[in-house]
Amino acid sequence: MTLSKENRIVIIDNNIQKSYQAINDAEILLNNEGFSGALNRIYYSIFYILSALAIKSDYKTSKHTQLIGWFNKNFVKNHKVERKIGKLVQKAFDQRMEGDYDVLSEFCFDETKEALADAKEIIRVVRDIINIH
Repeated sequence: MTLSKENRIVIIDNNIQKSYQAINDAEILLNNEGFSGALNRIYYSIFYILSALAIKSDYKTSKHTQLIGWFNKNFVKNHKVERKIGKLVQKAFDQRMEGDYDVLSEFCFDETKEALADAKEIIRVVRDIINIH
């Protein structure tokens, strides 16, 4: 099914807003020492902004690893974003997986705060790409 231009704009905007909301949620969790939860929301803030970019680019997937692979192939390897951004996306995914599924994982304030700053940078970079296209 092909989305109309109007529906695509609505979905893109919704994903961008979800990205910002997830960042806000992560900040609240970080400040209340909910580090695993914060890392979950940090990753999802990135997932939502990448999803917005994918929709803008006519790419659709429900799989997280496919979305990350698509982003790396089309934006990192083509030098549209710095390689560092691709690595930060992967790191956020790995931290989310560890926090969600490894019962022995422990994160600290500084590590989570750094992840939050990284996510804000990723969101800024991807949002700029969305606005250009």
